[in-house]
Amino acid sequence: MVNVEITESAQQYLKELLDKQKDSEGIGIRMFVANPGTPQAETCIAYCRPGEEKEEDEVVELTGFKAYFEERSLPYLEQAKVDYAPDRMGGQLTIRAPNSKMPQVNDDSPLEDRINYILYNEVNPGLASHGGNVSLVEVTDDNFAVLQFGGGCQGCGAVEVTLKNGVEVALMDKLPELKGIRDVTDHSDRSNAYI
Repeated sequence: MVNVEITESAQQYLKELLDKQKDSEGIGIRMFVANPGTPQAETCIAYCRPGEEKEEDEVVELTGFKAYFEERSLPYLEQAKVDYAPDRMGGQLTIRAPNSKMPQVNDDSPLEDRINYILYNEVNPGLASHGGNVSLVEVTDDNFAVLQFGGGCQGCGAVEVTLKNGVEVALMDKLPELKGIRDVTDHSDRSNAYI
């Protein structure tokens, strides 16, 4: 069930935007959270042309158009509000999603969410003492986590030890379905390296 408030003024504004699209017949909006449950979470509204909707999307009929909500994002969109406030400069659409950055992870959560939870809550606090961090790029079809190091970890001479003895152990111990870890960081750039 969708628990997102889209105010009348926001619906009117979005409808006007949709009407300006070429071939706007049947066009709607799609709302989702990129990087949900992490400090980098970003709540997004995008155009959704016919055929771009996903089968698992939750659909809500609004004033003159449909809104599609990504199923995976629904817990992070809980209590979200989309509003539009007109002003002399034209106005501003605001999206408030208080739960978008909140980790909402359990054993049934997607593997990507569980990896991000461990990285942001267990691994990165330790790496931060060296000015470093690690983020998930993707989970491959064969269940390998592709990671990228940043900050003081990029180009650091000890990154291989950190990857094998720290990050990989933390992830593999808690996520047995994970087959392994791959690092795609360009470690030849040593400009911010800790060691």
